[in-house]
Parts: sequence; structure tokens; C-alpha cells
Amino acid sequence: MLRYLWVVLLEAVAAAAVGAAVAVSPWWWVAAVPLVAVGLLAVVDLFQTRHSILRNYPVLGHLRYAFERIRPEVQQYFVERNVDGRPFDRDTRTIVYQRAKGTDAEEPFGTELDVYETGREFLVPSMAPVAVPDEAPRVRVGGPDCTQPYDMALLNVSAMSFGSLSANAVLALNSGAALGGFAHDTGEGGLSEYHLRPGGDLVWEIGTGYFGCRTEGGDFDPGRFAEKAALDQVRCVSLKLSQGAKPGIGGVLPGAKVNAEIASVRGVPQGETVISPPYHRVFTTPRELVLFLARMRELAGGKPVGFKLCVGSRRQFLAVCKAMLAEGVTPDFIIVDGAEGGTGAAPLEFADHVGLPLTEGLLTVHHALLGSGLRDRIRIGAGGKVATGSDLVKRLVQGADYTNSARAMMFALGCIQAQRCHTNTCPVGVATQDPHRARALRVDDKAQRVRRYQAATVGSALQIMAAMGVDDPARLGPELLYRRVDGLAVRSYAELHPPLSPGELTSCPPPDWARDWQAADPDRFTV
Repeated sequence: MLRYLWVVLLEAVAAAAVGAAVAVSPWWWVAAVPLVAVGLLAVVDLFQTRHSILRNYPVLGHLRYAFERIRPEVQQYFVERNVDGRPFDRDTRTIVYQRAKGTDAEEPFGTELDVYETGREFLVPSMAPVAVPDEAPRVRVGGPDCTQPYDMALLNVSAMSFGSLSANAVLALNSGAALGGFAHDTGEGGLSEYHLRPGGDLVWEIGTGYFGCRTEGGDFDPGRFAEKAALDQVRCVSLKLSQGAKPGIGGVLPGAKVNAEIASVRGVPQGETVISPPYHRVFTTPRELVLFLARMRELAGGKPVGFKLCVGSRRQFLAVCKAMLAEGVTPDFIIVDGAEGGTGAAPLEFADHVGLPLTEGLLTVHHALLGSGLRDRIRIGAGGKVATGSDLVKRLVQGADYTNSARAMMFALGCIQAQRCHTNTCPVGVATQDPHRARALRVDDKAQRVRRYQAATVGSALQIMAAMGVDDPARLGPELLYRRVDGLAVRSYAELHPPLSPGELTSCPPPDWARDWQAADPDRFTV
């Protein structure tokens, strides 16, 4: 509330100046007029609903918009890398903002990108484009052991927990998902009323803390899990093994954010920092992992069950494939999280140096499942800086069936990437549990922005595919994406990463896979 104290003082000073102008001297109008104008602007900012930052920082927030008009900008918002290895810069964020606001526009004078930069990727247009489909295709998620399959959209909300995000942010995301007919991943922070109230489709994520389905001692509680998995809004269940920003270390929710409501949702003590362990208690081997997934699907009444990971050792993932073959059990989906992904706070060394980027992780999982003869039973989701239609198409080419986005969805909510998520002082009410800050985020307005962004991005992807001569994502192959490998040569992904034939690993593994396949043990996570 201290942020608004100066507004009260301003109004008082403006009133005093007007009084002095009337009662003492007309010269006081020189001060009174600008003070009244600024006071009125502050009132308008406090009660308008389009800009969260102005609701939280009346008058002062206009300075940010003024600075953004300066070129080059006074602040570098993005130092990360996008799917091609280049800066994930202001222009990408602008695309998201424009689509969320419904103002997406074309630009004149062609590309400003260096098309000869090593690492640049090119989608292949066709000399015979096809018509853009009237409706976006959906992906059926559900293998042979699934009795309640789900039709997944091509772009969905990636995992972000209530607790990390404010109640209004979660409400807006789920409302947007309900309006647009796409899925909303809950993150590992449990199922809250804000996930359930709008009625959007949910992918319930279960992490190492088993929040929402844990015993008092922190173990998995099958009864609580079954009760919540039976809810109509829960369409799929995802077991989180690791996440892109910090694979292998779990997560931390600062005690300042753990209010009574969050403590109740997660089943943890109020006011204490919540630490998700880096490992699961319910399994220690690939075989136990596969069997636990089968148990989860049974407890969930046959709904799709899968797992999420940031890929590391190819040998360990092959061990999971061997366990699937040995037990005759497969998940319905696998979500590959790239090391470049992640919207929450993480140690810098992990964010920059641990885990495979999405391209390598996605290709590893796709080819391993192909070679194991399991690919047709399992759908693959991909997440890691997916923001535009071209990002989406590239991930489908590389082996994904659908994509998830967290960062871009936060931008659609109004996130300005102030990078204060862990301090509870988010200036736009997205990543905070301060009710006064969160009030700035208007749910109805931001829900429409989320819906518009998702629809426009999928529409862009379909338009790109049509230009490539493809009307069905299943027809996208690695020969349709090229990468510049040096200053003179480009190669297709079919050349750079030759795909395995179905079942090839089980019959005659190629030399570059043979050693890892031979060493992979379904009863041990060996590196």
C-alpha cells in the first residue's frame, strides 16, 4: 500500500494548490493545473484495466512505455537464446504482445536477420502450396491402455504452479484455455480452485513433492490422487521427473509466498519455504518408473498418463524404453522440456550448463521411441521457448506431436520480465502472492489475450505449413527443415540426424546407437 501513498499526497497537494489559487492568488494556478492533471491521470491509471503496470504504478508506469519507444531500448530484456541459438529478443516478445492484443501486423522491407549466420534454420516452402485448414488439427493422446483419450491442441499452456503465479494469473490462463479449447498444465504446485473454477482442460502435473496428493510425511497418497484425478477438468496426468531450467535439483517456493491458501493446496506448513526433492520416492529404477505410471493410469480411471523430463543421458532414456518393452507398459505421452526453457528462478549454472537443449532432447526421445518400436503408442510434447508459429512448426518437424509454452503465455498475461518472480514483488501481478499487486491483473481482459495469442500462433503455424505444401502435421518430416552448418553449407535435419526405422534398435542397432542400447539396463539408471 505504500506504493499508493504518494498518490494520496499528490491529491492532497493538488487540492491545496487549487484552494490557494481561489483564496490567495491566481498565480497559484501555475502549480495547481499541472498538479490536478497529474492527479487525474493517477486516478485514471488506478481504475483502468488494460495495463497492469499502471494499476500498480500510477503515473510512474508511463515512464516505462516512454523508454520502450527509444531505439535502441534502454534495457536489454532478453539475454537467453531462442530455438535457433540466437537472441530471444525484443522482436519475439513484440510478436506475442501484438497477437495477445489482436494487433498482429506485417512488416515491410523484408528480413533484418543474418540468413548466413551459422546455426540459422530454414523451413522449406513448396512450389505447390496448399490451402490453410479451416480448423486447427488436434492430437489424440492415449495409448492402448488408455480408456479416456484426450485430443490435445498444437499449442498449450506449459507448467506453471499456483504459488509461483498469482491466483489471478492462474485464473486468466485457465479461462483463456477454456475459451480457446487448449490445455493448461498446472505445474507441480497442486490443484487449486483457480485451476478448476474456469473449467479449462487441465494436465495435472505431479512432482517430487507430490503436492495435492501427499501424505503428511511427503509420500505419494494414492487415495488423494485418485480423488482429484477423477475431476472432470483433469484430462491428463503428468509425472515430472525434471524441468528444463534446473534438471536434477527440484524446486523452491520461498516461505514469503506460502500463505494459508497455498499451504492448504500443497499440503505443507504455512510460512515455511517449500522444497521439492530432486528425486522421486516411489521409484528408483526405469522398470519401477514404468510400473508406477501404469499404477497412476489405473488410479486415474484410464485417463492419459505420461512424464516430463529435461533429457540428459541417452543411455538412461534407452533404459526406460527397454523397461517399457519388458513390461509391455507405455506412457500415453512424454513431454520433453528443453534446457533453455523455464520461467521461474533457477541457479545460473544450472540454467546455462545442465541438460540438453530442446532440439537435441526432442530428437533423442523421438528417435529412441522410433528405434524401440514404441513411437506409435506415445505422443511427444515439446516445451522450451516456443513462442511463434515458426517455433511450433520446427518442433513438429523435429519429432513433437504438440507443443507447450510458458514464457510466451506469461507475456500474453502482461509479464514484462522484470525478473523479480522470487521476491513476491512482481510489478504486473503475475508472479506474486501480494493481493494488492495481483489485483492489477484483470482476469477477463488477460484471459482474452491468452486466447488470442494461442489462436493467432497456431494460425500462423498452419499458414506456414500450408506454404510448405502440408495440410497435416503428420506429414512434416526432417527433410523440410534445414540448418546452416557453416558459412557455405546447409544440411537438412534428415541428413544431420538420420531417423531410425521402427524397431531398428531391437533388431540391428546402428553403430552410433549400439553401445548405448547394449549398456542400457531396465533395472538401473546408468549414465
